[in-house]
Amino acid sequence: MRPDTLNPIFAPVSVLPGVGPRIAKAIETCAGPLVVDLLWHLPSGLIDRTFSPMIAEAPAGVIATLKVRVDSHHKPATRRLPYKVRCSDDSGVLSLVFFHAHEKYLLENLPVGEIRVVSGRTERYGDEIQMVHPDHIAPEAEIDAVQSVEPVYPLTAGLNLKPLSKAIQAALARAPDLAEWCDAAYLERRGWPSWKTALLAAHRPEGEADLDADSTARQRLAYDELLANQMALALLRASMRRIAGREISGDGRLRDIVGARLPFSLTTGQQAAIADIEADLGQPHRMLRLLQGDVGSGKTVVALYAMLIAIEAGSQGALMAPTELLARQHHATLEKLLEESGVTVALLTGRGKKTEREALLRRLAAGEIDIAIGTHALFQSGVDFADLALAVVDEQHRFGVHQRMTLAAKGKGVDVLVMTATPIPRTLMLTAYGDLQSSRLHEKPAGRAAIQTRVLPIDRLGEVTAAVRRAVESAARVYWICPLVEESEALDLAAAEERHAQLKNIFGTRVGLVHGRMKSADKDAQMSAFASGALDILVATTVIEVGIDVPDATIMVVEHAERFGLAQLHQLRGRVGRSDKAGNCLLLYAPPLGETARARLEIMRETDDGFRIAEEDLKLRGAGELLGTRQSGLPELRLADLARHGYLLATARDDARLILERDPELKSERSQALRALLYLFERDAAARYLRSA
Repeated sequence: MRPDTLNPIFAPVSVLPGVGPRIAKAIETCAGPLVVDLLWHLPSGLIDRTFSPMIAEAPAGVIATLKVRVDSHHKPATRRLPYKVRCSDDSGVLSLVFFHAHEKYLLENLPVGEIRVVSGRTERYGDEIQMVHPDHIAPEAEIDAVQSVEPVYPLTAGLNLKPLSKAIQAALARAPDLAEWCDAAYLERRGWPSWKTALLAAHRPEGEADLDADSTARQRLAYDELLANQMALALLRASMRRIAGREISGDGRLRDIVGARLPFSLTTGQQAAIADIEADLGQPHRMLRLLQGDVGSGKTVVALYAMLIAIEAGSQGALMAPTELLARQHHATLEKLLEESGVTVALLTGRGKKTEREALLRRLAAGEIDIAIGTHALFQSGVDFADLALAVVDEQHRFGVHQRMTLAAKGKGVDVLVMTATPIPRTLMLTAYGDLQSSRLHEKPAGRAAIQTRVLPIDRLGEVTAAVRRAVESAARVYWICPLVEESEALDLAAAEERHAQLKNIFGTRVGLVHGRMKSADKDAQMSAFASGALDILVATTVIEVGIDVPDATIMVVEHAERFGLAQLHQLRGRVGRSDKAGNCLLLYAPPLGETARARLEIMRETDDGFRIAEEDLKLRGAGELLGTRQSGLPELRLADLARHGYLLATARDDARLILERDPELKSERSQALRALLYLFERDAAARYLRSA
């Protein structure tokens, strides 16, 4: 179904001249497996070869392009010494120096008596002017090609600039001329070139300004990617609306019972979110809403009220959590709140006795269970509901779109509420969750104490340990997070085990350890022991980031905090201060701090507003790293930088909405070009929604 004009760039990179299996594998690591991936692999720097002095005027340490006469070759007596080629012009002598040289190659490319153009970095060695391994050696006739500005691309191990540049030039030669999909008036106002002209210009920078995200060519390409993204989300929204929902309204009786049992009043944000959900449920089309709020902002209570509306209407609700521990925690919380309501709640996980599970599944299918709570086990085949009306997905970024759709398919016209404790910046919200309506919880529930955050150098570890001892003697409970050593789980684990052993020597057996390699049952046992008070200190890698609710935990120690992202530090800090007891977060860093790490820790000290922290994190790290693109189901943006191109996003969103309002089937001439745009940026799924319309 992809337009034929795009086939040349959706071929594997191995079709390009000079790209054998080894280089193809390196290119795949660096950019991607297809020719189109090379089009999106933009230069990160440039080498200016336009400086072309006489030999005697070439300063040391600069890139120069020189026109020289080849005078003589000097083969060394041993391979350990360099091969030298003496060259000259009217001003002086230049030595071209080659280590481990191939004599035949050099004699062919640098024949004595002929003029050659050489380009590379000039150096002074005593009185001699040298160029070690010139980047280019060419005949005099090719001086204009050599004496140019050369793009520098991000590389990977086993891939040099020359073969990558050659492959990219071959990829650009395959780029088709495509019909214009941008609004003509908007293009003129922006002064943007066509897609292909912009692509070629981005790969052929003439100066540093052309590498900037706000250069004309890069703006145009970023807008194209954002428009494809917003078109795909708009089509997804439209297809969701075509699937009939059902109007659900409750009489409020169950919510009144639960409200009377709550130990606190609902915050203004919770009340507004519940009102949004109630209004959505009363509509004839399906609800798809995202509920955002910091750790401890009261999302679970909002989800419970939403499910109670469905139960008041005679239907069922389901709550899906990313881990068994979190599912058990939700089950315990809801059971307590629903004690006097008559609402039945069941926990469904991958574990448990077969007979008990089968009995539970029968009751669920018969409608005897009102709320099912579980992990991904909820959407496996064999799990049937009598009448599922509302599915709640907790920690949305741990599940893909496909998984939330699968759960929604367990009933007819199921409404979906997804929740995340990772505050999402507005620009990222539009690119990642543009198909969802959104509610935000800004306040913390009444009765939550403030968290003091202190930033300390790691050489004050002794003071921190002494402070922890005093706190533990006063019945405090402490999380101790070990550093991310590097992209190695084994090294992370070694660091955690070492710290656990040291703290055990000081505090005895009341120190626990959890890490990603433990079996789920062992991990749960350690966390439960910490929650119950059998352990005072829990040493952990970041597995507790989304984890247990321990109101008595009041101290969070994070070692090497400079290695963590802002959102991650904020999530970790949110594990303490979850009751009326004041929380303390100690961020230990190893000096000297880089500029980004310093800014990160400063923001953590200044604010506990998760939404401000998320915006700052986007500026510091970019969208790709913010939630972890592949794990979160986020669209991977190759050309648009949300921190720099966020201003283009609103225009792309409005443009996509207007296009679909005027031409929902994408039949017009411009719409045909937009179909090609969707395929160009691999938003094929959106094109399939069109076909199924």
